[in-house]
Amino acid sequence: PMEQAQALAHVLHAAARQIAQAMPRLRGFKDISHYTVEINRLENDGDRITREAIASLFDNGIDPMVVIRWKDIFERLEEAIDATEHVANILEGIVIKNS
Repeated sequence: PMEQAQALAHVLHAAARQIAQAMPRLRGFKDISHYTVEINRLENDGDRITREAIASLFDNGIDPMVVIRWKDIFERLEEAIDATEHVANILEGIVIKNS
């Protein structure tokens, strides 16, 4: 499970970097679609990794208490990744409204 959690953390970090790179472009309401498309792609990767990670917990005969803990970790990481997609949608809306 640790490897999947690390993969999700990597996706979260990459999405956060995309947001950080898009933010300065808001000043001139410049096109940020490159960043938002990448964030959406990363969010889809996060969804896939989460599904696979949770499925693997149940496939490996792991202690139920450990399964519950890891499932919670995976879901919280996925929620954070989902939040980056929400931020990307807001940023895109700002650019569209002001262009």
